[in-house]
Amino acid sequence: MEKIKSENSPGDSAYKTTISYEADEGKNCSVDKTKEKALTIGFFQLFRFATWKEVLMMVVGGVCSLVHGAASPLMLLVYGMMTNTFVDYELEIQELADPNKTCINNTITWLDGTVVERLDNSTTYCGVDIEAEMTKFALYYVGIGVGVLILSYFQIALWVSAAARQIQRIRKMYFRKIMRMEIGWFDCNSIGELNTRISDDINKINNAIADQVSIFIERISTFIFGFMVGFIGGWKLTLVVIAVSPLIGLAAGLMAMAVARLTGRELQAYAKAGAVADEVLSSLRTVAAFGGEHKEAERYDRNLVVAQAWGIKKGAIIGVFQGYLWCIIFLCYALAFWYGSKLVIETKELTPGGLVQVFFGVLMGAMNLGQASPCLEAFASGRAAAKSIFDTIDREPEIDCFSEEGHTLDKVKGDIEFHNVHFNYPSRPEVKILDDLNVVVRAGETTAFVGPSGSGKSTTIQLIQRLYDPKEGMVTLDGHDIRSLNIQWLRSLIGIVEQEPVLFATTIAENIRYGRPGVTMEEIIEAAKQANAYNFIMDLPEKFDTLVGEGGGQMSGGQKQRIAIARALVRNPRILLLDMATSALDNESEAIVQEALDKAQQGRTTISIAHRLSTIRNADVIVGFEHGRAVERGTHSQLLDRQGVYFTLVTLQTQGKDTDSDKPEKSEYISIMTFNIILRGRSHSQMSNNIPDAISGKFEIHVDQFEMEEVEANNKKSKGEDKEVIEAAPVARILKYNRPEWPYMLLGSLGAAINGSVNPIYALLFSEILGTFSIQDLDEQRRQINGICILFVSIGVMSFFSQFLQGYSFAKSGELLTRRLRKVGFQAMLKQEIGWFDNPINSPGALTTRLATDASMVQGATGSQIGMIVNSLTNIGASFIIAYYFSWKLSLVVTCFLPLIGLSGVFQAKMLTGFANEDKNALEAAGQVSSEALSNIRTIAGLAKEKHFVSQYEEQLQTPYNGAKKKAHVYGICFAFAQCVIFMAFAASFRYGGYLVSNEGLPYMMVFRVISALVTSATALGRASSFTPDYAKAKIAAAQLFKLLDRVPKISISKTEGQSWDDFKGQIEFKRCRFTYPSRPDIQVLRGLEVSVHPGQTLAFVGSSGCGKSTSVQLLERFYDPNEGQVLIDGRPSASISVPFLRSQIGIVSQEPVLFDCSIAENIQYGDNSRTVSMEEIIEAAKKAYLHDFVMTLPDKYETQVGAQGSQLSRGQKQRIAIARAIVRNPKILLLDEATSALDTESEKVVQAALDEARQGRTCIVIAHRLSTIQTADIIAVMSQGVVIEKGTHEELMARKAAYYKLVTTGAPIS
Repeated sequence: MEKIKSENSPGDSAYKTTISYEADEGKNCSVDKTKEKALTIGFFQLFRFATWKEVLMMVVGGVCSLVHGAASPLMLLVYGMMTNTFVDYELEIQELADPNKTCINNTITWLDGTVVERLDNSTTYCGVDIEAEMTKFALYYVGIGVGVLILSYFQIALWVSAAARQIQRIRKMYFRKIMRMEIGWFDCNSIGELNTRISDDINKINNAIADQVSIFIERISTFIFGFMVGFIGGWKLTLVVIAVSPLIGLAAGLMAMAVARLTGRELQAYAKAGAVADEVLSSLRTVAAFGGEHKEAERYDRNLVVAQAWGIKKGAIIGVFQGYLWCIIFLCYALAFWYGSKLVIETKELTPGGLVQVFFGVLMGAMNLGQASPCLEAFASGRAAAKSIFDTIDREPEIDCFSEEGHTLDKVKGDIEFHNVHFNYPSRPEVKILDDLNVVVRAGETTAFVGPSGSGKSTTIQLIQRLYDPKEGMVTLDGHDIRSLNIQWLRSLIGIVEQEPVLFATTIAENIRYGRPGVTMEEIIEAAKQANAYNFIMDLPEKFDTLVGEGGGQMSGGQKQRIAIARALVRNPRILLLDMATSALDNESEAIVQEALDKAQQGRTTISIAHRLSTIRNADVIVGFEHGRAVERGTHSQLLDRQGVYFTLVTLQTQGKDTDSDKPEKSEYISIMTFNIILRGRSHSQMSNNIPDAISGKFEIHVDQFEMEEVEANNKKSKGEDKEVIEAAPVARILKYNRPEWPYMLLGSLGAAINGSVNPIYALLFSEILGTFSIQDLDEQRRQINGICILFVSIGVMSFFSQFLQGYSFAKSGELLTRRLRKVGFQAMLKQEIGWFDNPINSPGALTTRLATDASMVQGATGSQIGMIVNSLTNIGASFIIAYYFSWKLSLVVTCFLPLIGLSGVFQAKMLTGFANEDKNALEAAGQVSSEALSNIRTIAGLAKEKHFVSQYEEQLQTPYNGAKKKAHVYGICFAFAQCVIFMAFAASFRYGGYLVSNEGLPYMMVFRVISALVTSATALGRASSFTPDYAKAKIAAAQLFKLLDRVPKISISKTEGQSWDDFKGQIEFKRCRFTYPSRPDIQVLRGLEVSVHPGQTLAFVGSSGCGKSTSVQLLERFYDPNEGQVLIDGRPSASISVPFLRSQIGIVSQEPVLFDCSIAENIQYGDNSRTVSMEEIIEAAKKAYLHDFVMTLPDKYETQVGAQGSQLSRGQKQRIAIARAIVRNPKILLLDEATSALDTESEKVVQAALDEARQGRTCIVIAHRLSTIQTADIIAVMSQGVVIEKGTHEELMARKAAYYKLVTTGAPIS
């Protein structure tokens, strides 16, 4: 106990709950998983499935992107030459301003013909035809633009379509290989994980081999060519700039690391609060019954504080790094321009154009190197993802169901023999399941296997089907080792009916048709008749075309079971395996199904495993199992005489006799439950789907885990409506929740405004520097340059502070908002009535995710969003003011291109994030096929239907694949357009600028100023707009939250509503109650329930499952209100009573008690949340519940942690804590819902004693499965189909010799 505890400290508990059900699945498999994770495969290995065609496509695409990368540096050369032209022209204009000078032979001369000499004896060039020159440059630009258009289209289209073809191939190979794997492999790999691999991991590979590669090549090529341009233009300046660029890289790298680390921390911190939310929502009935809503909301809020702190830290750190980044960039500008201008003016090593070219070349190179890094990330995750996928594709299955090998027998008798078989499950090698088993099953006989759980009965069945191979020994069919037989043929001989039959989400006829390929409708009908299914099918409106729903969810247990039997019979099997085929049914259905099975057994070799001995008395041979061996064999009467295993089981199940209490572990009840739920994960819930009203804690997952999302088949309609209704929430309302943080938001906006004006100011200074080169007076020139550099430095420092201010303020206001929304959202959830949670859309998982994601998404609509808007507005505003102030004509021309440039910015940013998300939706249909196939792999293997599912899956992949190919072209065109638009804009605007310079005397630096101001602001804008956390998503998330906050629960739990009174007696009356569950309106559960209890009496409900016993208890707790009739408490209708008051008078102990992940003492204190329960009371209650002595043996006594859902304790211990919890409440009414059915004999006695103690002086309602536990009740009410058919004391009812008498005498446990 201690050891287990120390491993699972409460910190891991959140993590533990998610892992727990996988943990049992893969004990030893997990070891190699951790090793695998570390390995990845080589990058070029990703392309191992490419054909020569695809390789060619990728090579051509690669060359295109290489050339495309050189375009931008090429443009810089043109830009440099152009700058020089402008400067020369300006100097010429200045010289020629002197009326005594003129231009002869391209040299400036005095009017008298002598050449004008400058101070350093050089002559001045003149005669620049600015318009012609500009036309030439414009054509260069257009040429480059067209080249880029073509290259970038091919670069993207080729890579994306090549990747689409490879991914399609990988998907098919992977799924086909999974379907071929032996079942042992599935034990080691959780289904959930395989499903994510099929979707997410393959998408990751796609990201690593598609457009990202070409973009990476392009960026690297720009990086190389950019630096080359720099070195050609002027190596000294290039080296200086290179020397400082690592600082920029360092900042970017650190920031990425810090963000990743902090996001991890923040998520971890939220995980704790998330675990609280999940725990509370999964055990909502318990929380409601004990009035713990307020307490839980507080506990959740306490855990949110931590997450909030990390979020704020993250904001602050990002602010610091961004500030640092901008600051460094501006300091680099200052350094480069200062040193560059020295080279231009003093040593004349550089021309002004050269300066521009070098500076921008290096800057561009460095930028592109930085932008190439996200691609590397995609490659890395693709390689890691490919590792597990390619390993699976390369793995050879141990039992290959597609193989043609092995021979078939002409004539099959059906003798099955086990020779010294040893076996253990691959996922649990340390547990020996079969230990030297020898069994003979004769042809044509019915052999029953009995024995306690875990003795290997079901395992033998799986070995006969060859789902596993024995470790030693062999299984023979008619004397042939089944490993030598063809596997598909072998499985076609066998029909199997399992405890939890799996149906596929299609029609009844199709489900039966799965039994054998090429079955006619007549045969289907015949099989249905044999299975006693024909009549109920014909009663359904659509008959055989009725859809059974996901996992058969629309059918009751008995109906599913009979369809499964029909499916087994349509195969006309030689061998019939019945694995607890009736254990999940109630008595009535059981009788019908049993009859169908008896018909089916005639003339076939049948092996039946059962827990209800009544079902196997008439078997020809009964084999008793114990510890993986067959210990006895004979007929019913022979084995009773032997007094061995079989005898024990029979006596244990017979009512009323005291059993040998020294063999408690044989009690069949727990064993069925625990073994199948916990160990095998084979039957997903013993409380199968047809016990809807068990108030167990497990209630929410009583439909097979995988089907939570999919039970919605019948809610499809309602879901569709939901989707349409959600309109984005008005921003005003979101801001209202953020109102207390307005000072932060103001500061943040201020910071954002300053940040927005940085770009335009930069454009201004940049053009000033170019302007200084045309000043004749050297001292004046130097003074101006130094001034400008100092301005650059001061802007850098200022933007450091403003970036930090913006980051921190908005993080603070956003995190506070998130926390507030999460808290109110959680409180709103706890206020809803229980019926609301029955809707699968509101399953605990969905709600926790909603709290986690929706609330944090809403941030996107407030803080950072406002920052973004302010930033962009100031950016645009300042740019436009500057541009239009200096030259409105040119500004108009440039403005025409702005929308296009903005669009291209948006698109490029989108490129960075990739288009992966859009593929996901397309693959949903295929995902449904694969998840259905994987969840039901055993059934599929048993029916040998693997190929059918493979082809179905491949069919579903076709549409997304065609879509992907089409998208490659669209995507290529968009990309090409985005890439070339800037070249065209430059061509037009500089050409017009040249015209204005020559004809209207506009100073050339104004041309640069206008163009760079507008272009930088446009691209920055485009980038920014796409980096905003998705605004629309935020509004929708907010709308969902508000919808939840505005919903008025049908049953209000506020203290003020409804009446309460002092002398509560506990008189209960049900009057003509009719009721249906809101989630299943078509099934009437109560049909006019009439029964009453006087204060202090004990009322016992008896009846088969689904007759409404537990439902009546839920009406009393007011989890639901009856549709008609009323529940009277002390003569008052329950609907008028205050819910908290009513619940405070009721204590409940249910079949699966729900404990919270805290100490034993805290769990008991939970019984009364209206006050603090003292330690004395706790101990007092524990003594009454026979719990005290056991607690005192624990090292931490009452401070012992019970683990998630009480997992550290045994059933009996949990049950007694639950009883103590109910006693502390000191209720007037005690509800016991099958409180002992899950216990073994020994614990049952103790718990029963505790319950008898607790019943003293209270009104008590008991629901029981074991009739022995209720014989002392004052009133026993026998229920059937929602009405009471007879009631009275034990003696009265026995005397009547009606239903109750039958139940007692047959000794059938009522499930």
